[in-house]
Amino acid sequence: MKSAGYWLALTVVTLGITIAGTAQQSEPSRPATRPADTQPAAAGGGGAYKIDPLHSSNWFRIRHLNVANFYGRFNEVEGDFTLDDANPATAGLNVQVKVESVDTNNAGRDKHLKSAELFDAEQYPTMAFKSQAVTKLNERDYEVRGELTFRGVTRPLTVKVTRTGSGPGMRGEFRAGLETTFEIKRSEFGMTALMGGLGDDVLLTFSLEGVRQ
Repeated sequence: MKSAGYWLALTVVTLGITIAGTAQQSEPSRPATRPADTQPAAAGGGGAYKIDPLHSSNWFRIRHLNVANFYGRFNEVEGDFTLDDANPATAGLNVQVKVESVDTNNAGRDKHLKSAELFDAEQYPTMAFKSQAVTKLNERDYEVRGELTFRGVTRPLTVKVTRTGSGPGMRGEFRAGLETTFEIKRSEFGMTALMGGLGDDVLLTFSLEGVRQ
């Protein structure tokens, strides 16, 4: 006959196995580790692209009464750009913005902006930038020298353009993106009206998405 000490030891061992098994079952599962997300490389997207107006954004900012910044946008843009990873100097950018598409969320103000006093959209329906020379600064940034034509006035303009990404689209097409922000003085393009109420410096941003042809 087994002794009382034997049965006590067996009970302790059994209890320990049960507790350990329960703890193992109740421990929450841990997600598998994965590498941190990385920014897609800009390289590999060379070629000629047609700007996709549906997925491109263009906005401007101007100071109002020296109190606050006011924002607006242009809803219609077209054009093309060329990227060449092997020879960046051959890249190019050609953008046209329809001035009539100005949108400040107020019909009366939009009408005033399009009037002869300011944009004069009827006589000068397009604002355009055309590059003349491109210099690569690093893997993503380029210095683009060209001419900006606005309200019938053409002036030299040098901007920094960033390649924001490239990759396949939803229908098998290949896409690439560019973005630039720069500042102009509206008085240099003949817009001197309301100088007391609106600032002279205008900040513009073009965020362009193109489809490779």
